[in-house]
Amino acid sequence: MASAVIQTESNRSGRVFRFGLFEFRAETGELRKRGIPIKLGGQPVNVLAMLLERPGEVITREDLQERLWPKGTYVDFEHSINAAVKRLRHALSDSADSPRFIETIARTGYRFIAPVSLHLDEAAFLTAAVTPTLCDGAAGKTEARRRQFRMLPAAVGSLALAAIIVSGSAALRDRFRSHLSPGPIRSVAVLPLTNVSGDPEQEYLVEGIADALRQDLQTISALRVISRASSMYYRESRKPLPEIARLMNVDAIVEGSVLPAGDRVRINVELVQAGNDSRLWGGSYDRRIEDVLTLQSEVAQRIADGIRVTLTGPERARLTRIHTANPDAYLAYSKGRFFWNKRTDADLKTAIVYFQQAIEKDPKYALAYDGVADCWAPLAWYGYVPPGDALPRMKATVLKALALDASLAEAHTTLAFVTFYYDRDWANAEREFRRAIDLNPNYANGHHWYAEFLTLARRDGEAIAESERARELDPLSAIINTWVGSRYFFARQYDRAIEQYRHALQMDSAFVPGHLVLGHALEQKGQYPEAILEFEKAVRLSGGSPVYLASLAHAYGAAGRQSEARKTLDDLTKLSRRKYVSSYDLALVYLGSGATDQALQLLARAVDERCPRAMFLGVDPRFDNLRSDPRFKRLALKVAPPS
Repeated sequence: MASAVIQTESNRSGRVFRFGLFEFRAETGELRKRGIPIKLGGQPVNVLAMLLERPGEVITREDLQERLWPKGTYVDFEHSINAAVKRLRHALSDSADSPRFIETIARTGYRFIAPVSLHLDEAAFLTAAVTPTLCDGAAGKTEARRRQFRMLPAAVGSLALAAIIVSGSAALRDRFRSHLSPGPIRSVAVLPLTNVSGDPEQEYLVEGIADALRQDLQTISALRVISRASSMYYRESRKPLPEIARLMNVDAIVEGSVLPAGDRVRINVELVQAGNDSRLWGGSYDRRIEDVLTLQSEVAQRIADGIRVTLTGPERARLTRIHTANPDAYLAYSKGRFFWNKRTDADLKTAIVYFQQAIEKDPKYALAYDGVADCWAPLAWYGYVPPGDALPRMKATVLKALALDASLAEAHTTLAFVTFYYDRDWANAEREFRRAIDLNPNYANGHHWYAEFLTLARRDGEAIAESERARELDPLSAIINTWVGSRYFFARQYDRAIEQYRHALQMDSAFVPGHLVLGHALEQKGQYPEAILEFEKAVRLSGGSPVYLASLAHAYGAAGRQSEARKTLDDLTKLSRRKYVSSYDLALVYLGSGATDQALQLLARAVDERCPRAMFLGVDPRFDNLRSDPRFKRLALKVAPPS
């Protein structure tokens, strides 16, 4: 039986029916699938309108005849209705034998069996009267209740999205599984869910819904789950689902929408077989707010069962955990991840504030501690904060996260990072990387950071393979595609590195680190004008960040443009009086101009300061002309892998 449709007596001319991947505009008779118009006209449109007005009810053949072929109309009614329904089913990719939308009631009529939601414009919809089935007593709720309601679409979605796919009776589950015949589901992409609330403030929460579902599914070793960056690439895409699936190389796609209404939240969701664009399952799901967070223990297990993935004992145990039962903490954590994903200096510091708010609301929220630690890594790496300040804080917070939940793969990856770059403990760092990958083989960042470790260990073949695995899990991530190129760069395969860097920049031409590393590879090939152009783009896009200014100055010096190199050094020196500038970056400027003594002094200071990038002394080709100098050899030995 289809779920109740939200009804209103006003503004009927603006009605929009949504079901599955489809949208039907009653006023114009326009049918769209994922925003793409579908050719349909005449009586099939009228039949669809009648079915959608009364979902779940039997529309008799007499009803159809009376409304669509009134008395005095001379047609072969039986032939006409059969033809109209057949054309309609074809437009919906539906089947009379195994219907997803239109069910034939023998010798009686037809019934629309899929969940339907009826919308006006979004603002009118949110204020319209709704049936008790969706929201009992929504009118008159307190402002505190409305505030609580706004906080939880993300939590509801992350739980309900999976539950709707596989919940229901055994018969329904069997029917669901019968649709899997085109092939087993071994890889999934969770696309960004659509925020249909009309409130932009809900956006970060709606993103959190898909993120939570994605993270749960990623812990299943038998299932390859595409990471966030690649999925976000298709936020506004109008591409057909089979094409999206092909580009991401997945068997199935989950997509849907989130809509708040009163003290409840409604999720519309689809699980779609990628190869033939057939819906495996879908529907609407709503929950009272206070019941939402308790659902997590059953959600990921059900979706795994629904697509016939066998869970190991530890995997099933990890999927039953509830990270927090505090909705305010979840809200703050969702905001933190929203800003963390932007990766700028200001956004990372904003993210820390929100993660700390989550910890204040729930001091046992392990993911929030890991969120704080994750922010300190890029702050130290890009020289936004002195490593002596950032890395000890990073280590303290990630250890707290693991004390609360030792099964967090994300936290083990973070601990591996700080164990390597701050403690310079190669053995324990690799052990943590391997532990993280065992816990969550789908965590792309774990493979990504481990590949960097392998490069610094001079294990280039393994590094390239691990980086390619990260790309397989996140094929459209600009940073992961860029760092695949870096594996070739440090292996001295500059042409392959340049090819990969340009490929990454095609995905995002404004990705600042991509211009930086492309400049490095061009510089090593002696293509100084092209390299300088890339560094200048990076400086401009970053707003003059020291790490990019330093590489530009180094290239100026190497190209013999000494006056420009000196001016850039002056700019960095002035900047260092107002904010932190890494000794490592200053050393690069002197190195490019041939001032070896000053460069070595600054490199020694960078090694002592635990600058993460100082770990690259042994592999960075920019230092090749120093390798015979005894002073450099002593420095490189401090950051070299154990023999």
